[in-house]
Amino acid sequence: MVELKIMATYVYNSKNVTLLDGTELEITPLKIKYLREFMEEFEGVKSAKDDDESISVLMKCVQICMKQFYPKISNTVEEVEDNFDLPTVYEVLDVSAGIKINKKSDDTVKDQATSSGESWSELDLAKMESEVFLVGIWKDYKELEMSLSMPELIATLSTRRELQYEEKKFLAAIQGINLDEQDGKGQDEWERMKARVFSGGATNDGNDVLSLQGPKAKQLGFGIGMGLDYENITN
Repeated sequence: MVELKIMATYVYNSKNVTLLDGTELEITPLKIKYLREFMEEFEGVKSAKDDDESISVLMKCVQICMKQFYPKISNTVEEVEDNFDLPTVYEVLDVSAGIKINKKSDDTVKDQATSSGESWSELDLAKMESEVFLVGIWKDYKELEMSLSMPELIATLSTRRELQYEEKKFLAAIQGINLDEQDGKGQDEWERMKARVFSGGATNDGNDVLSLQGPKAKQLGFGIGMGLDYENITN
């Protein structure tokens, strides 16, 4: 017989990291409140003169991350330096904000960091938050930004837009209009933006395998580390 095994789906990836004293932290994408602060500090990498200056800025970025993940060591950069080795710093940057750095790469830390940290600047965050705010769950925008990370914001907005589109398509079909045949430029741009966010800025192509994460993977039934899986069991 065939047994279907439903695997959990995820809006984002998380990772456990271990500090030098053995403390284990679960790292997830930063909530928008902290991501804003992170990206403001991250701008300093662009003007860094060498890897030492770049790493100093990135340490400050990790200090901001600790406000969410481990407030106990978020007061000073020195606390971060006392508790993290460099490979763990890079893991935190990757998962929390999509900043990808490979210590074995021939490229400088600055070049690696800036090449993976540009995608957020292309998003109209205020407009996206305003649209999601209409869901009516949050009392103000401050609460929204403390509640949602970027992947969560995109997932919520994506579902809302898709539900609205399905409703419009139904009403149009009653009048004999097929919305799927209309100009899809706006929808194409939305798909490119979702691909950019879910792939951590690695691709703008919604058909690229790197974009098959989170809600999109759930819709398609597969994706990187998530989606649906099955196994054949023969009696």
